[in-house]
Amino acid sequence: MNIEEWKDRGKFYTHNNQRIFYVDEGQGEVVLCIHGFPTCSWDWHLIWESLCDNFRVIAIDMVGFGYSDKPQNYNYSIMDQADLHENVLSSLGVGAAHILSHDYGDTVAQELLARKALRKFTIKSMCLLNGGLFPETHHPRLIQTLLASRCGVIIKEFLNFRSFARSFCRIFGKNTQPTHRELKIFWELISHNKGHKVAHKLIRYMEERKKFRDRWVGALISADVPLQLINGVDDPVSGRHMAERYKELVTKENVVLLENIGHYPQVESAPEVFAEFLSFIKSQK
Repeated sequence: MNIEEWKDRGKFYTHNNQRIFYVDEGQGEVVLCIHGFPTCSWDWHLIWESLCDNFRVIAIDMVGFGYSDKPQNYNYSIMDQADLHENVLSSLGVGAAHILSHDYGDTVAQELLARKALRKFTIKSMCLLNGGLFPETHHPRLIQTLLASRCGVIIKEFLNFRSFARSFCRIFGKNTQPTHRELKIFWELISHNKGHKVAHKLIRYMEERKKFRDRWVGALISADVPLQLINGVDDPVSGRHMAERYKELVTKENVVLLENIGHYPQVESAPEVFAEFLSFIKSQK
C-alpha cells in the first residue's frame, strides 16, 4: 500500500471547522488507532490489513497532522485531540472501542482514560506503544526541546527533509532504520499543507504533560480497563527507562519489551506488535 492508496481509503469529518482525515475499515469489535508526533495515521499501515482481518479499525489524522487541516491559528491541545476522537466515533455510531496508541497518541489515550464517567464511548482495553507516559522519564530530542522553547517560532522555519531524516533515524533501532523511501513518505505527510510550520505549536503537548501529570499518570494508575504496554527498549526518548517506570507505578502485567527496537515498534517490528496486541485482546475473552 502506498500513501495514495491510503488517502483513497479515507474520508473526512469536520471538527471545529477543520477537515479531519480518517480511515475506517474492517468488521467486528472496534480498534481505535491513535498516532504520534510528528507523523500520522499512516504509521499503522504495516499492521493495518492484519488488524482489519480481525476488527473494525479506525485511524484518524489529528488536527495538525497528515492529511487533516493544519491551521496556523489554532489552539492545539491534547484535550481538543481527545474531543476529536470522541466526536468522530460518535458520528460513526461507535459506542465501545479498544485503543491502540503511540507517542503523542498515548497522551491523548491517557486523557480519554481520565474522563471516566464523562467518556462518550466505552474503552474496552488500552495498548500503549512507546510514548512519554511520565514526564520525568521523557527524554526529548534536541529538535523537540528547541521547538518547544521560545525559539520554536524561528526553528520551525529551518525544518526540512534533511534535518527531519537525521533526527528521526536516531530514534529507531540500529538494525531497524527507516529506508530513504520511508523517510520521504513520512516527511511528505508531515509537510503536507505546510504541517512542519505548526510543529512549534503542536509540541506544546510536552508542557501539557507536566501540567496535567497527576491527571494523566493517575488515570493509568487507577485504570478501570485492561492495559498493555509494548515497548521498543532501544528508544532513547521513551524506551526501557520508561517501561521500568511504568512497571514501578502502574503494573508489571502485560508488559512486552522488544529488544533492539526503537521508538516506532509498529514500523520496526510490525508482526510482533500485531501478534502481541491480538494475544492481549484474546486474553480478555
